Amino acid sequence: MPYIPGNRRDLFDPILEQLSGEVRTQGELNYCIYKLSRLIAQRMGYSYDNLSMCSSAMEHAKLEWYRKVLAPYEDEKIREHGDI
Repeated sequence: MPYIPGNRRDLFDPILEQLSGEVRTQGELNYCIYKLSRLIAQRMGYSYDNLSMCSSAMEHAKLEWYRKVLAPYEDEKIREHGDI
């Protein structure tokens, strides 16, 4: 996962924090991710590179979520309840 400079995070974080307060369901989160990618592709133009960039970003974000959030959660539950 590419880590972006702090000044760029400062631009995105307030908007994302506001949006996160509104998302209530898996469907709404899915919609937001889809819509953001769609808007970016529309702004940048439909080409294989731009469409692939959006798809790749979603896949890499998924992998980072697994690595940083889900796997540690699973490890915690294994310690709590024992392995299968």
